[in-house]
Amino acid sequence: MQSKGFIKLIAVLLVLACVYQLSFTFKTRSVEKKAAEYAAQFPLDEQSGAEQHYLDSVQNLPVYNIGLRKFTYKECKGKELNLGLDLKGGMNVMLEVQVEDVVKALAGDSQMDPSFQAAIAEANEALKQGTSSDYIGVFVKAYERVSGGQPLAALFVSPDRKDITLESSDADVEKMLKQETEAAIAASFNVLRSRIDHFGVTQPNIMRLPNSHRILVELPGVKEPQRVRDLLQGTASLEFWTTYDAREILPMLVSADKLLKSEMTEQTAEVSAEEGVEAVAAEASAADTTATESGLIAEVGASEQAPAAEVAQGGNFSREENPLFAVLDPSYAGGAAIGAAYKADMAAVNAYLSQPSVRELLPADITFKWAVKGDDHIDGRYYLYAIKVSTPDGKAPLDGSVVTDAREQYAQRGATAEVSMTMNAEGTQEWARLTGENVGKCIAIVLDGYVYSAPRVNGKIDKGQSSITGDFTIQEAQDLANVLNSGKVPAPAKIIQDTVVGPSLGQESINAGMLSFVIAFILVLLYMGLFYKTAGWMADVALLINVFLLMGVLVSFGAVLTLPGIAGIVLTMGMAVDANVIIYERIKEELRGGKGLSLAIKDGFSKAYSAIIDGQLTTIITGIVLFVFGTGPVQGFATTLIIGILTSVFCAIFITRLLIEWIVAKWGTISFSYKWSENFLNNTHIDFISKRKVAYVISIALMVLSFASFAVRGLNLGAEFTGGRAYVVRFDKAVSAEEVRQNLTEAFAKIDNADASSISIEVKQYGNENQMRIVTQYRYDDTSDEATAEVERILYDALKPLYSYEISFDQFRNTQTDLNGILTADKIGPSIAQDMTWNAIYAVLFSLIAIGLYITFRFKRWQWATGATLALAFNALLIIGIFSMFYGILPFNLEVNQAFIAAILTIIGYAINDTVVVFDRIREYMTLYPKRNLKELVNGAINSTLSRTINTSGTTLVTLLAIVIFGGETIRGFIFALIIGVIVGTAATIFIATPMAYDLMKKRAKLDEEK
Repeated sequence: MQSKGFIKLIAVLLVLACVYQLSFTFKTRSVEKKAAEYAAQFPLDEQSGAEQHYLDSVQNLPVYNIGLRKFTYKECKGKELNLGLDLKGGMNVMLEVQVEDVVKALAGDSQMDPSFQAAIAEANEALKQGTSSDYIGVFVKAYERVSGGQPLAALFVSPDRKDITLESSDADVEKMLKQETEAAIAASFNVLRSRIDHFGVTQPNIMRLPNSHRILVELPGVKEPQRVRDLLQGTASLEFWTTYDAREILPMLVSADKLLKSEMTEQTAEVSAEEGVEAVAAEASAADTTATESGLIAEVGASEQAPAAEVAQGGNFSREENPLFAVLDPSYAGGAAIGAAYKADMAAVNAYLSQPSVRELLPADITFKWAVKGDDHIDGRYYLYAIKVSTPDGKAPLDGSVVTDAREQYAQRGATAEVSMTMNAEGTQEWARLTGENVGKCIAIVLDGYVYSAPRVNGKIDKGQSSITGDFTIQEAQDLANVLNSGKVPAPAKIIQDTVVGPSLGQESINAGMLSFVIAFILVLLYMGLFYKTAGWMADVALLINVFLLMGVLVSFGAVLTLPGIAGIVLTMGMAVDANVIIYERIKEELRGGKGLSLAIKDGFSKAYSAIIDGQLTTIITGIVLFVFGTGPVQGFATTLIIGILTSVFCAIFITRLLIEWIVAKWGTISFSYKWSENFLNNTHIDFISKRKVAYVISIALMVLSFASFAVRGLNLGAEFTGGRAYVVRFDKAVSAEEVRQNLTEAFAKIDNADASSISIEVKQYGNENQMRIVTQYRYDDTSDEATAEVERILYDALKPLYSYEISFDQFRNTQTDLNGILTADKIGPSIAQDMTWNAIYAVLFSLIAIGLYITFRFKRWQWATGATLALAFNALLIIGIFSMFYGILPFNLEVNQAFIAAILTIIGYAINDTVVVFDRIREYMTLYPKRNLKELVNGAINSTLSRTINTSGTTLVTLLAIVIFGGETIRGFIFALIIGVIVGTAATIFIATPMAYDLMKKRAKLDEEK
C-alpha cells in the first residue's frame, strides 16, 4: 500500500510539473496573439515590424503570475516548447573555420615556400579523401618529408609570437598551431554568438560541434537569409574608441529633450508617423520607466547644470513631457553611458538623436553605440554610450589587430575576475598615447558596432600589458577575453552548409504532422479498446497520460520539436502499447492456467518486466546512437524517441497497474478481451524451426536482389551524402516533373557548356502537383554565396516560363514569402557530405555492436546475440535494397538521407524489441521445462508470443500508415522505411534471429557432447 501511495504521489507530481512547464507555452501564445492583433492595424508591409516591436516592448514586463513569482515575456519565451526550423521556418547554417587559412595566416610571407605549399596541398588532399581529420598533424609530417627535415619553426617565427623561436621543435610548433586554431574557433564562436543576438529572431541557437572546427547556427523565423549569410561570414571588426563622459553630454540631452517636446507639440502626428514612435506599442515599455537614484547627480553639482542634475535624480517621464527621456532613461547614466533603454525603444532613441535639430546641440565628433546586450541589473535595458570620433578619417584610433593575447584570470584580491590583454609593438605605442590622454575617462571596446565594455582608464599604460577590471564573473571575463581575441582571428568562419525553410511550408508541416498525430492517436486508442476491452481502455488512459508527460518532459529539457520529432511521438504511441500488450498477454496466460484474477494480474506484471525492460533498453541504445551521430531534426527525433520510451515504460508498468487494480477493487472484475479476441493466436502449433531452411533461402535471395540493385541502380543519395544544392519550388499551377527537368537540363547545359546528359539534376514532385524538389550538383564543391546566387539565377531563368504570371528574381528566391518560388533551400558542401556518410556508417555499425553486446551480457549466450545481430543486419540491408530497387518508381521520394539513416536505426531498435521478447520466453521455458528438447522449446516460445508480436506490429503499423497518408511529403520516405522495417523486422525475428540462434546452440550442444 505504501508503494502504491508513493507511485500515486510521483504520478501527481509529474503531471503538475508538466502542467507548469506547458503553461508557459500557452502564455507566450496568448501574448503573441495580442501582438498579431495589434499589428493588424497597420498596412500589410508594416505588420511584421509592428508585431516584433510589440513583442520587444513587453519582453521585460511581467505577463504571467504563478503565486508570488512573476514571469516576464522573455522568461516565458525561454520556457516554452521550442519548434524546429522545419515547423517554424527559418535558417540553419553550418560554418567552419578553415584550418588551412589559419596556418597560412600564421605563416605570413613564409607561405610562399614551395615545401610549405606542398605540405598544405597534401593536408588538403588527406582532408578531402577522409584519410585523416588531423589537418595540422598531416601538415607537420608532410613538411618534414618534403623539406628534407628542415625545422618548421622558421616558418612561424614572429616578433608578436613569443612562444615560438628558431630553436623550437616541430612538436612545439604543432602544439602552437593547434592552440591558435582552437583560439580562432573560440573567437569565431564568440563573434557569431554576439551577431545572432541582433538578427531580430526569437530563440536563436548556436553551438560548437564537438571534435570539429564547425559551428551550428539556427535562426527560427529569420527574414533575410542573404543578410544573415553576409553577416555571419564577415570579418570581425574589433575597435577601441575614446568616449565622452556622461557629465559632458547630459546637459545637452536635457536641451534636446525640451526641443523634441516643443517640436512634438507642434507636429505630434507627423513626427509619430515619420519616426515610427507608436504610442500604443510603447505604453507597455513606458509603464516601467520609474527611474532610480544615480550617483551622477553628485558629480554634476554645478548650478548651470541643475537641469541635468534634476533628471539624473530620476522620476516618471511621459512621452508628452519628456519624449527623449521617456525612452532613454538618464538616471542610469555614468561613465561613458548616457542612459539606458529597452530594446523596443532603441529605434526611437536612434531616431531622436539623429534628427538634424538635435545633432546641432551635440558635439560634431560624437556618435552613439549601444551595449551588446541588455543588463539584467536594470531590467534588461541596453546602455547607450557616447563615442568620440577623434581621428580625421573617422576610424577608431586602435583596432583589434594589435591584440596578441587576452585571457581571463582571477583578480589578485577578492573573488572577482579580470581580463589580461597584451598588444604588439605598434599597439603598445598607440595604447600608451591613448591611455595617457584619457586618464579618468573611459575607452570603449567595440565589436561589430556594439560596446562590450567601457573600462575607465586609471593611468597611462606604456608596457603593452593591461588589466581590465569591473566586477566580472569568470564567465563574463572569458567572454570579454574572447572578444579581444577576435581581433586577431586569422580566418573567418565560412558557410559550408545552410538550409532555409519558408514559413508557409513550415505551417503546412505543422498541419500535416498534427493531423497524422490525431488520426494515429485515435486509431491506437480504438485498437487497444476494441481488442482488450476494459483493460484496453485503461491502457488508453495511460497512453493519454503518457503523451502529456512526454510533452512536458520535452519542454523541461528544452528539447526542440521537429517534424521527425512529431513522427517520433506518433511512433512512440505505437510502441508504448507494446508494454501493455506484453503484460495483458501474460495475464491472459495466467488466467488460462487457472489462477485467480488478482494473482494473475500480479504474476502477469512481474513476468512481463524483464521482456519490457530488455526490449525498451535496446531501443534506447539506438536512440542514443542516433542522438550522438545525428544533427538537427534527427536529434529531435532521437530525443522524443528516448523520452517517449521512458515515459511509456512508467505509464505501462505503474499507471496502468494502478488503474487496473482500482477497477478490480471497485467492481471485483475486469475484462482483458472480447470473445472474438480471447483466444486470438493462443492455440497455434506452427513448426517454425522446420521451415527455417526455406526462410534462409528466401533471405539469401532477397539479399542477392538487393546487392544486384546496388550494383546496377545504386542508391538515390540525397545532397547530404553527395554534396550539392536542393530546393523545393512552388509554382502557381500544376506542372510535370518532366517539363521542369527538361527546362533545367537545357539551362544547365548552356551554362556548363556540356552535353545535357552529363548534367546531374533530379526533379521529383514534392507533395502537391505544383511543388517540385530539385537537386543539382552543379558547382557542388563551391559553397560560396556567388555560386549559390548563380545556381538560383539558372533555376529562375529556366523555370519562370512555367509560371502564369511575371515573377521577379527576388520574389522567386525569397523563401520567407507565402507566395510561389523557392520554399526551402539546402546547400551542403563536400566535406559535410563526406562526414555525414561516415557518421551514417558508424551509427549503424555501433548500434549493431552495442545491441549485440547487450544481448550477450543480458542472456549470457553469444549464440543469441549472433542470431539477433544477423537478423538486424538483414533487416537494414533489405530496407536499403528496397530503396535502391524502387526509387523513381514509387510516387514519393525514396532518397537516402539523414532521415533514412534515422529510420534504419529506429527499425534496428524496434526489431530487437521483438527478438528480445521471444528470447526471454525461450529462456523462461528452458528453466521451466529443462527436459524438453531445444526445438520444442523454441517453437513453443515463438507460438506463445505470436499474439503479442502481431498485436504490437499491428498497433505500430496503424500509426505509421496514418503518418504516411496524412503526414505530408516531408517525411513520407522516412515513414515508408519504418513500415518496411516493421514488417521485415517482425518476420526476421521469427524466421532468422530465432532459428539462427537455435542452429548455433544446437551445434554448440553437439560439440559439448563430443568432448
